[in-house]
Amino acid sequence: MNSISIISFILATAGVAIFTYRIVRGMKKSDNATEEYFTGGRSLGWPIVAGSLLLTNLSTEQLVGLNGAVFGDKALVGIAWEALAAFAMIATALVFLPHYLASGFTTTPAFLEKRFDKTTRSMVSGLFLFGYVTVLLPVVLYTGSLALIGMFDLNLPLWMVVATIGVLGSSYAIVGGLKSVAVSDTLNGIGLLIGGLAIPVLGLLSLGEGSIIAGISQLVNTEPQYLAVLTRSNMDGNIVSVPWPTLLTGMMFIQVFYWSTNQVIVQRALAAKSLAEGQKGVLFASFMKLVGPLMLCLPGIIALHMTDLNIDKQDQVYGAVVRHVLPDWSLGLFAAVLMGSILSSFNSALNSASTLFSLQFYQGYINRNASGEQIVKIGKYFGIGLAIASICIAPLLAQMQSIFEYLQKVNGLYSVPIIGIFLLGILTKRIPAMAAKVGMITGMGAYAFFTFINIQDVLPFFANPDGDLHWLHGYFISFALSILVMVLLGYFYPKSDEEIEISEKKDSAPVDMAPWKSAKKVSAGIIFMTMIIYLALTGIAN
Repeated sequence: MNSISIISFILATAGVAIFTYRIVRGMKKSDNATEEYFTGGRSLGWPIVAGSLLLTNLSTEQLVGLNGAVFGDKALVGIAWEALAAFAMIATALVFLPHYLASGFTTTPAFLEKRFDKTTRSMVSGLFLFGYVTVLLPVVLYTGSLALIGMFDLNLPLWMVVATIGVLGSSYAIVGGLKSVAVSDTLNGIGLLIGGLAIPVLGLLSLGEGSIIAGISQLVNTEPQYLAVLTRSNMDGNIVSVPWPTLLTGMMFIQVFYWSTNQVIVQRALAAKSLAEGQKGVLFASFMKLVGPLMLCLPGIIALHMTDLNIDKQDQVYGAVVRHVLPDWSLGLFAAVLMGSILSSFNSALNSASTLFSLQFYQGYINRNASGEQIVKIGKYFGIGLAIASICIAPLLAQMQSIFEYLQKVNGLYSVPIIGIFLLGILTKRIPAMAAKVGMITGMGAYAFFTFINIQDVLPFFANPDGDLHWLHGYFISFALSILVMVLLGYFYPKSDEEIEISEKKDSAPVDMAPWKSAKKVSAGIIFMTMIIYLALTGIAN
């Protein structure tokens, strides 16, 4: 980058920090130290909830990875990651969030203690922390650093960029708590929305030689098969990354896990100042998921039509398009936008990990009489230690063959049993705590089996044409087995009426629990719009 780009990058990044400080300072504070630090004093309005949700999810891993996958697929099947996320967020707003807020839970596993027992909550909290420490935090630092180095040709060692991102991200999470994380997410989200949408617009202008309409016309009329959203193989006969049968099996459930039970995501909605504000925020973010493919998929399709790009492998696609369409003076601003998305994912995960450890393990086992200030202090210390560990681990990931394969396998290992327990905890009353523990072990064991052993001869429908079992099918089968075990145990060894009565007792809700009157209508509209998008793209591709 030239000096103008560097200066604009520094000013934009510093500007977000300054505005975040000023906004947080003016927000109402809670008298409860833990509630103030871990849930922002339950004072967030729907725009902050929506902005934080979107930017916590959106990072370089998706911008680089999903655009690269679309380019490699030569098809638009990757749009499913965004479309089904919108459906899962509707489930969060209408089903999960009312249950969480009704008893004032600060963490999603706290619901499991109410429904099952403390050991179940601790096991799930431990699985979440395992995922954050081994996967989420180091991978965010590693992929974010690679993206910045590659896109802007930085002549810096990987560890230095990793450390810079780690220190900046942890400062938001450790010093300011959830409020500063959520506010900075929203400010960065505005920049990412503007900058992210500018890339496909400029790409279409480039394709159409100055005309967006001509660029769109080229996408629609030249190789329209690239726009296929429901297929198992592409125009070259190769298997795509998201074959259409996976939409009927594991794809939906992995989205429900991520958007409805994952502490990193749901913690933003738990900080809403009322159920209505939380539902508005979640559903607005759900609607924005339908805009997401313009940033996360369309540049990959545009790259397929740009024959003059020098691309050796998929992960270079997004960076190549950015360098091709952005003027030099704007690179610094776009770098700041990308930095914001990386910081958001990192500081959100760090804050959620500190929340789980402090409230579940420190207060639950180590010091049961800890004051709110002590809990917050331990949370900050844990966050510092976790940040240092992630900074040390991230550069080591460069030695791995496939970082995304590593991500998928480890995430599935702990998310399969978690989603099953949450769903049955919400939908039924008679499943005992013992069944939840057995179901958790069953889900993990089954997923490990289906991940490493090929069974396409036993279940041919689930196999790809080349004979392999897609990992999303393995996810669904493992989930179904976990559910079956828990339902059978619940049938033969159900909870007693006394146990059900105890688990059904509601604590006083800390916020107004009146639902948003338009929630169901807006949800129906989002589903209808998603169906129209799929039908339109299918018609064009065929």
